[in-house]
Amino acid sequence: MTKRKIIIVDDLHPAFKDAAIQMGYEVDDMPLITRAETLSIIKNYEGIAVRTKFLIDQELLSLAANLKFVARAGAGLDNIDEAYAVKKGVQLLNAPEGNSDAVGEHATGMLLSLMNNFRKGDLEIRNGIWDREGSRGYELKGKTVGIIGYGHMGKSFARKLSGFEVNVIAYDKYKTGFSDQYAKEVSMEEIVKHSDVLSLHIPLTAETRQMVNEEYFFHFRKPIFFINTARGEVVNTTAVLNAIRQRKILGAGLDVLQTEKFPALAQQDWYNELIQSGKVILTPHVGGWTFDSYRKISEVLAEKLKRISK
Repeated sequence: MTKRKIIIVDDLHPAFKDAAIQMGYEVDDMPLITRAETLSIIKNYEGIAVRTKFLIDQELLSLAANLKFVARAGAGLDNIDEAYAVKKGVQLLNAPEGNSDAVGEHATGMLLSLMNNFRKGDLEIRNGIWDREGSRGYELKGKTVGIIGYGHMGKSFARKLSGFEVNVIAYDKYKTGFSDQYAKEVSMEEIVKHSDVLSLHIPLTAETRQMVNEEYFFHFRKPIFFINTARGEVVNTTAVLNAIRQRKILGAGLDVLQTEKFPALAQQDWYNELIQSGKVILTPHVGGWTFDSYRKISEVLAEKLKRISK
């Protein structure tokens, strides 16, 4: 009997491969394979595992005559043509449970750093400046944190905040009745009225692309600290910089940007202002990418593969 075959085209923790083999799959672990090479052989595989290396688009799916599932080692599915995959009967597996703790901790770290001027103080001391007054910060206790999107990531962030004695409110367009011990479900009107902090935890879709723009920030009643560990394309970077100049944003922590990686990032007309702003902390899309989540993501995917392989 011919074994069912899976190709891994990205760097995944061995836990996924090992578990798949135990389930009876033949696994070709090829993290250095190119897209062109993948297109030429994808017809031989029942499954493909990928992180962000290339798009699982209509071209690839059309050539994948025997494909039954795509295992996305991460949370978002925006690098997969979901509609076409569903049309072809291809199941999509992802692993938001695997990196939600990482994202929650990263967002918390960014927020604490912004509110307490960690980056400013560190840079000034390294340059011979001792400015206590200029580095004074804010306490989280008593503040209202608004969360947009209350899935695995949003709930993780709320859970991490539970010891800070803050008021956490959350809005999710596609959920109701999700209030819990970590956050209270509210309307978007209440988010813009009460938030001292705004954190995004929503996927990139046609609806959310460039959702956070000038008009979006206009409605907030108070100056806010702004955190984005979701997807960069959800936010208009120029709008963030304008809101910082207008003091509508007191500080922004951006793990993701609408254009990522060099040289493309440095070519954006907002790039110089972004990197020169003392009110912005930047990280290279690593919020959900820790040594721990690397393993946990593969374990979650393996468990989901086990469920569909029975």
